[in-house]
Amino acid sequence: MLFFVLKRVAWAIVTLLIASWIAFVLVHVSGSTPGGVALGQSATAEQVFAYNESIGWYEPWLQQYFAWVGQVLQGNLGVSLIDGRPIGPDIAKRLPVTAALALFGTLLSAVVGIVLGVTAAVRGGAADRFITALSGVLLSVPAFWVGVLLVFVFAVQLRLLPATGFVPFATDPAAWAKSLVLPVVTIAITSAAGIARQTRASMSETLTQEHMRTLRAIGTPTTRIIYVHALRGASLPIIATIAIQFIVLFSGSVIIEVLFALPGIGQAMQAAVGSADLPFVQALVLVATLVVVLVNLGLEVLNRTLDPKLRAS
Repeated sequence: MLFFVLKRVAWAIVTLLIASWIAFVLVHVSGSTPGGVALGQSATAEQVFAYNESIGWYEPWLQQYFAWVGQVLQGNLGVSLIDGRPIGPDIAKRLPVTAALALFGTLLSAVVGIVLGVTAAVRGGAADRFITALSGVLLSVPAFWVGVLLVFVFAVQLRLLPATGFVPFATDPAAWAKSLVLPVVTIAITSAAGIARQTRASMSETLTQEHMRTLRAIGTPTTRIIYVHALRGASLPIIATIAIQFIVLFSGSVIIEVLFALPGIGQAMQAAVGSADLPFVQALVLVATLVVVLVNLGLEVLNRTLDPKLRAS
């Protein structure tokens, strides 16, 4: 297991380097330069050239890249071209917002999706058809529309929850929880459908296996068969779906964060791309890639721990 983990960590580092290099290259071929962004349209070509030259923009790309990697390893993600603020502390403030949104959204969608999927697989018939149809509808509904509907009902009509905004946990835990309810529920409603379908498929396949019939024949309680033996046997693809869902939510939360005015990573990425804040874009891509790599690494280790066949390989 230790050798497996070390090998996966090595591949994770390679993945980070490749992703950061791609982001670096895209930034350099984007047509914008740090001088043009930082100095604005009123700057002359000579001023822009002097600014770019002062930060080494015209040095060979590999030299610039490894210099940037060296700074990152020292904890320095650079400064914003728009306001000159350090990027690292800004991302550190935004990261918990997106992490909470993705984590709670994934957990809620996992609970709802697994319950629906197990119900469809076990009950079959009309319940199965209804849940399958419902999941198909939810998969086709954009999260933005669901969010707007929830805001209209619970914020505008009932006045139970805030429509937009975010309150840090340290400031007011109760207000923090309220500010996350609508975005988390929006995510869960649209994300639970995929988990429900995967759970149904995995459970249906597992329940037809030979050892399940043996458990029924020896009088094992039905609830234990379903929620212990069958669910454990079907867990690997379900866990993989949940992990992918978390990655999608963390990396693609722009629409939800903009809709609910949440100061997270997705909102920062939209602003950085829109203003051509090149160092900020590079840093955000690096952080998002790091999260994806860590989740994939954890998923592979968990799969190997749960599956005896993978442990033996």
